[in-house]
Amino acid sequence: MTNLTDHNYIEKTLQGDTLAFSNLVEKYQDMVFSIAFKLLRNREEAEDAAQDAFVKCYHSLPKFKGEAKFSSWLYRIVYNTSLDRLKANKKSLGDMVVDEISEGELESVETTLNYIEGKERSAIIKAAVEKLPSEEQVLILLYYFEELSLREITEVVDISLENIKVRLFRSRKKLFKLLKNEVEFLKRSV
Repeated sequence: MTNLTDHNYIEKTLQGDTLAFSNLVEKYQDMVFSIAFKLLRNREEAEDAAQDAFVKCYHSLPKFKGEAKFSSWLYRIVYNTSLDRLKANKKSLGDMVVDEISEGELESVETTLNYIEGKERSAIIKAAVEKLPSEEQVLILLYYFEELSLREITEVVDISLENIKVRLFRSRKKLFKLLKNEVEFLKRSV
């Protein structure tokens, strides 16, 4: 049963096999939690949102038409569930001013990151991503780590394609600014 596709698991679930749905939960639980955590920034809230999202997904499964990938559909459910929790908790998302980036600065940061060992480089990038506002973290996560297309991201976050492009561009600029600051700190420390 482990080699079945999402579609097979969905069909089996709709036929009453609840164990088939547990395979989907197992496959997507890390990403669902990750999206919820990026938005909510609280482990318990994220765990609750992830669980709620899977419950909503299970109950809405008969409505899934297969027009989008199941993962995109599920990510949209967790995204909306997390946003609802944010609104309920009245948490505000921060914003950061981004200066223009010169070509020389870009090369300097890239050069320094290339010299840093793989694990350390990943930790620096992860720490920088975590400093972004929640919604921007989700965009970066979906685009670079989940490798969703821009169109798939629009399905998840329900924002126009043009708006996704603009937000992703701004998020990358903010991420670069954060990486630049970290690289400058590392240079001074050496």
